[in-house]
Amino acid sequence: MPEAVRTYWLTTPCRIRRKDSTLVIEREDETKVHVPVTDVRDIVACSPVDINTAVMTLLNQHRIAVHLLSYYGDYAGSVLPAEAHTSGQTVLAQARTATTPQTSMAIARSLVCATAFNVRRVVDRTVLKKPFETVEAGAAAAESTAQLMAAEGNFRRTAWGVIDTKLPDWLQLDGRSRRPPANAGNAFISYVNGIVYSRVLTAIRLTPLHSGIAFLHSSMERQRHSLALDLAEVFKPLFAERLLLRLAGRGQLKPAHFDADVGNTMLTEVGRRFVVQTVRDELATTVRHRTLGRPVAYDELLYLEALKLARTCLEGERYQPFRIWW
Repeated sequence: MPEAVRTYWLTTPCRIRRKDSTLVIEREDETKVHVPVTDVRDIVACSPVDINTAVMTLLNQHRIAVHLLSYYGDYAGSVLPAEAHTSGQTVLAQARTATTPQTSMAIARSLVCATAFNVRRVVDRTVLKKPFETVEAGAAAAESTAQLMAAEGNFRRTAWGVIDTKLPDWLQLDGRSRRPPANAGNAFISYVNGIVYSRVLTAIRLTPLHSGIAFLHSSMERQRHSLALDLAEVFKPLFAERLLLRLAGRGQLKPAHFDADVGNTMLTEVGRRFVVQTVRDELATTVRHRTLGRPVAYDELLYLEALKLARTCLEGERYQPFRIWW
């Protein structure tokens, strides 16, 4: 993944304007930040952003994507430049792989099992041992992606119940709820999942893969980057569940970080800044890669995962999704 440029995170409402080849970020307090466009890999907007056509032209020229999170922290969409890295040869190979039932199902099964493995790894290896064996057996017996996702859903519900035993009452999930999240725990999970999805989408677009051709999620739906949904599944536990348990255990996540209303809860502006900074720090964390033999940031793991899948499509090697090894 390119190291000379970085992601810019916008956590407060602002406007982005263009001055020559520089982006000018104008905050509500009238302060301005000048950012050379060559320093930007992509932008994640966690608050409302005003962008004009002059800015969009500059972003497109430099292949910079803008990812948007909604009021409740869900992924709302992206403003994407024209495809720059997609290869016709790779897309054809990816499409053949996705439309070959045996191969496609093998990849989908591996995604479900790796996701469950990562959830168990960060939540409770002992308590989730039997549920994990059950989801593995269910995945092996599944004959369709719908059956695979049902098996994963059953495992997830069990895991959410286990997570609640480790959280204070005010932060418990009480089941998964979205759009809008019903409580603080769900608001945190949704917000972090939205960030993970946007980071995975950026990683995919740096490879020759097509983000709309997937293996577990449906490729037939419009306006969805289904492959990003596939690959984000295995990384969500590394960030969402893991950070929720860590921050709760350390007492760093507080009720003041959330704004609760009847039937829905969202992060406050202070809460959003805190969560974004936490995720940014986590993305920069490095671990020694077992294959490459060098330190790799978590953010680069997303890119390496997309490259691994590209090799599977092009060379037919077995796809082994990311599993937490530390």
